[in-house]
Amino acid sequence: MTISRRQFAMGGASLAAFAGLSRFASVAAATSYHNQVPGYGPLRDDPAGLIDLPHGFSYRVISSAGDMMDDGLTVPCCHDGMGCFALDADRVVLVRNHELLPDQRARGAKGLISLAYDRYADGGALPGGTSNIVYNLRSGRVERQHLSLAGTIRNCSGGVMPWGSWLSCEEILTRAGEDGIARDHGLAFEVPANARGLVEPAPIHALGRFNHEGAVIDPRTGILYLTEDEKDSLFYRFLPDRPGALHQGGRLQALGFIEQPEGGDSRNWKRRDMAVGDMRLTRWIDLHGVDNPHNDLKNRGHADGAAIFARGEGIYFGDGQVHFMCTSGGAAGLGQIFRYIPSPFEGQAREKDEPGRLSLFVESDDRQVLNYGDNITVAPWGHLIICEDNKTPFADNMLRGVTQGGRVYTLGRIRGGTEPTGACFSPDGRVLFLNIYAPGKTLAVSGPWERVVQAGSPDFAA
Repeated sequence: MTISRRQFAMGGASLAAFAGLSRFASVAAATSYHNQVPGYGPLRDDPAGLIDLPHGFSYRVISSAGDMMDDGLTVPCCHDGMGCFALDADRVVLVRNHELLPDQRARGAKGLISLAYDRYADGGALPGGTSNIVYNLRSGRVERQHLSLAGTIRNCSGGVMPWGSWLSCEEILTRAGEDGIARDHGLAFEVPANARGLVEPAPIHALGRFNHEGAVIDPRTGILYLTEDEKDSLFYRFLPDRPGALHQGGRLQALGFIEQPEGGDSRNWKRRDMAVGDMRLTRWIDLHGVDNPHNDLKNRGHADGAAIFARGEGIYFGDGQVHFMCTSGGAAGLGQIFRYIPSPFEGQAREKDEPGRLSLFVESDDRQVLNYGDNITVAPWGHLIICEDNKTPFADNMLRGVTQGGRVYTLGRIRGGTEPTGACFSPDGRVLFLNIYAPGKTLAVSGPWERVVQAGSPDFAA
């Protein structure tokens, strides 16, 4: 989320100069969308002006920035990536990122913070981190909230680990000594879902120091896949020395294409190197100096033959495949979705005999269909759910669905000049949890989710 629509809102004074026809056009941009398949039907205006949803759907706000939590601290602002974990038959735990920079101290948690990775000179904790919410699905009520990770910076996205923890990732490259910061940032931290307070903030250095975005693990192999939010990013994997124990080390690698040993470019910006449906055989390149003291890890990786992607962001593993979003990729610069199919011998010596495959699954050429997709999850019925973070003036960010055949429909529209983030489903598939980035709200969305499965269109679930 390096450049996003949330930053456009900060320049609101300059927008007042637009009037007449421009203002009419802005209304059209904010209200128009195009469904390639029916989805759940047209959106209905939300009287509260927060999120428009299709007929039959509703939401409740379960947590807002500034609320008092059970640990005596207040809920921080800037809600971003989030994971959902089953606690028991009725309750889930949401672990939620707060993407805050050092100069946003006023938007962080208020109160005395005992454990923190990094602090200001006066001893206060840096404002980034995570908070945990215990939510009762049966009663529809929050039972507990507390801060779980403190003293980090710009916790953007991350990923759910199958052993019950959230990997919270910093999207920044601040070095110790810069801007009064005491420690290096751009790291990943593990937060157990069952934590009842602040966890000891221990970065996983072997995962590298870079502009981390999303992370996902293949539970069959224990291999971790990671995205990087840069205009010339790499796509990474981590081979742990011991599956399930990330702190014990491993090898960080970057994806390249077998037929392009000099390093390919998937972005399609200068020329269309990949068409939708194209499949590339892959190879993985060992990376060295992953602590990245000179902020050049991606450049060194590309020089060694790693492929370039355009702002890798949301990532999800399901049905034996990895899907990841490249927010500004494509000839129109509106976003791409890639699909990686691991080798049957992923991470092993025999991988070279039957390598993994990468294909371009979706590329948007119409901002009314898909405009700067960001966070991503998979619905229980198999469709991808995409949170937009577009930087189009006046255009609302949308919540989109993508069928198995790569067709896009609109599931929701976020009002108020902000973005949806952190989409994740409850284990029973009945509730979609969703963050509104700023000023910071977490929603529980319910509705007739099964209706999309019964849409009747032969290509809808294709």
